[in-house]
Order: sequence, then structure tokens, then C-alpha cells
Amino acid sequence: MNNTFKMILGAGFAIAVAFYANSIMGQTAHGGFLVLAAVFGAYMAMNIGANDVANNVGPAVGSGALTIGGAILIASIFEASGALIAGGDVVGTIKKGIISPDAFGNDPMLFVYGMSAALLAAALWLNLATWLKAPVSTTHSIVGGVLGGGIAAGGFAIVSWGTMGKIAASWIISPVLGGVIAAIFLYIIKSQIIYKEDKLTAAKKIVPILVAIMAGAFITYLTLKGLKKVWPVIVETLSFLPQTKKPTFMVALIFGGIGAVITYFIVKPRIVKTIISLDGSRASINVLFTIPLIFAAALLSFAHGANDVANAVGPLAAVNDALTSLAVSEKAAIPLWVMVVGGVGISVGLALFGPRLIKTVGSEITELDQMRAFSIMMAAAITVVIASQLGLPVSSTHIAVGAIFGVGFLREWIDSKDMS
Repeated sequence: MNNTFKMILGAGFAIAVAFYANSIMGQTAHGGFLVLAAVFGAYMAMNIGANDVANNVGPAVGSGALTIGGAILIASIFEASGALIAGGDVVGTIKKGIISPDAFGNDPMLFVYGMSAALLAAALWLNLATWLKAPVSTTHSIVGGVLGGGIAAGGFAIVSWGTMGKIAASWIISPVLGGVIAAIFLYIIKSQIIYKEDKLTAAKKIVPILVAIMAGAFITYLTLKGLKKVWPVIVETLSFLPQTKKPTFMVALIFGGIGAVITYFIVKPRIVKTIISLDGSRASINVLFTIPLIFAAALLSFAHGANDVANAVGPLAAVNDALTSLAVSEKAAIPLWVMVVGGVGISVGLALFGPRLIKTVGSEITELDQMRAFSIMMAAAITVVIASQLGLPVSSTHIAVGAIFGVGFLREWIDSKDMS
């Protein structure tokens, strides 16, 4: 599929979104601005799919566990599912509290201009980053767009520099934490399996434990990040759970622990059965991590869809709210059609333009096999869980890239020791 045809398909999606937005509010006063914001939102969603989603599936593709086609299919389904099933009902219109609502002087049209500009700016930056094959943070891109719009409307005094400082700190925290955790797990795999004389016996013992830890981490991660919307329904059905508005860290940890134990007893006999047919080489041990990697790619995509899509299309929801209520609100409901624009737009962008970044993340930073990719996926889930509990703002993109560098550095360090 050539680039011209891809651009035509992408433009077709944006036009379809524009027609729908026009049918909702096109004939009312200022309704044209909703149409414009909807086009920007569709453009933004496609750029998220082209850039941000690569972090979730890139390691699995680079290691050979998934083909690019299989990764795109899995990510498209689970990203859209996460957005529509577990995406937020409400979004903060002033992203992350970085600027004061007073910046817009309670002028809804000035607010609409600012949010529209934020969407377009973030989308253009993501488009450029994708073209440069640079994985970047979607959430931080939209934060920057809103920041710029707020400064243009109300000056530098309305910026919460403390909050911006925390976000800037995450640019260091995220990759370092991701890199360290990924390196630790890869070292465990190498020291406890690959460097053992009887690799198969070691794998029979260690791999089920590692897969169980991974399952526990992902269940904890999904509980914290993917069940916020449906949590009231869950606690209403399961009355023995704490009656909270969203899952607590302790509940998520308990869910993760239960999931890890169940996973261990399911995986253990399957690993034992698979090992019988293996020859004990490093390549054959790699096979044991293939299926866990496919599940990891799906779960990361679902969590990303649930958590980040609302952030990305938040300005579109804010524009819709401002034009409907003719007021500037700190919180805005996310209409279903806006989440559909986000979820479907991500799938469209991923299918059309995603392979470029998937290849970068999967194979152009460092050479990956299933063991290294498994360590990266583990780091992605565990780092977010740790950061959530400590209140640290982190970026899943920066974690993934840091984790890839972490396994790359460990690999070089081990190789240099072997040569010396």
C-alpha cells in the first residue's frame, strides 16, 4: 500500500468524523468549531496509533513472537476495546492541572480556540515524530499543546510550574526505572536459565514463575488503569469488595496475586509438556516466551486504550462540552462518539502508518529475542504499578524505550565480560 493511498484512507476517516460532528451541531451557532475540533481529534487519534501504540507491540514483533500484521490486528482490537469498554466517562479539560481555568476568563469560545489549537499542535508533533521514527509520549504531547494554548490565552502566570516540573522529571524517571527493571529480569533469565548446564530443567522451574509474575503485574496494572470506568458496577455486583469509586492499590495487588497463583498452576504443566520436545538450545528456550509475549501485547494495548485515549481526545470532549454548555468546565463528560473517534482512529492510524515505528521500537534500537522482549514487557507493567503507588508521573513510551536500552546495555555488558 503506497503512501498516497494511505493518506487518502486517513483523510476519508477524518471526513467521516467531520460529517458526523456536523450532523450533531453543525447548524447551531459556532457548530463549525466542533466539526473542526472533530477533524483535529481524528487526526490526533490516527497519530497516536501510528506512534504510541508501537511501544505495546514493537518488542513482540522485534523478537519474532508476532508478525507486523498480527501485531496490528491484536493492537487494533484491544486498543479500541480498552477505549470503548474501560475508557473514562469524564476527562479533565485542563490536562493534569497544568494551567488555571482562569486563563480563559470563562470565555467558552476562547477556551474552544485553545483546545482546538492544542489538539492540532499535538497531532502535528506526533506526525513529525512518526516521520522521524521517534517514539514520543502522547499524553505529554497533549499536555504541551494545552500548556501552549493556555499561555497564549492568559500568559505565563497561569502555569502550574510545580506540576510541569513533575512531568519533566518523569522524562528521566520513566526510562531509568524501565531500563533497570528490564535489565534485572533479563539478568535473572540469563543467570538462572541460559548459563545453567541443564537449561531445560532450569527453564522448567523458572519460566512458570516468571510468567506468573508477569500475569500478576499485568492484572494489577489493568485493575488500576483499565477498570476505573467499570469499577462501580463490579463493586455493586461483588459486594464484599471495598465500596470505592475506583480500585485501590491494595485491591489491585490482591487481584494480581490471585491471578499470579492461578497462572502458575495453569502454565506449569504446559511448560513441562513443551520442554519435552525442546533440544536445550538458547533458541528453543526462547520459544517458551512466545505466547506470554502475545498476551502481553494484547493486555498493554487494552490498558493503553483504557487509560490514554481519553487523555488524547480530552480536548475534543472539552470543545464539545464548552459549545454545549457555553461555559468553561474543569471536568467534561466524554460522549460515546468522541471515544469512538479515539478508539477507531487509533486502529486506523496503526494499520496505515504504525509499521514504521513498530520496526524502530522492535528492531532498530537493539536486537531483541523473546527473552529480551519478555523483560521489556515485564518492565512496562511493573514500572507503571510502582509509579502509580509512589505518585510518580511516568510515560509508558519512555518506560518502553528505557527498557529496550536497559536490555541492550545488559547484553553489551555481558558480552564484554565474556570477551575479557
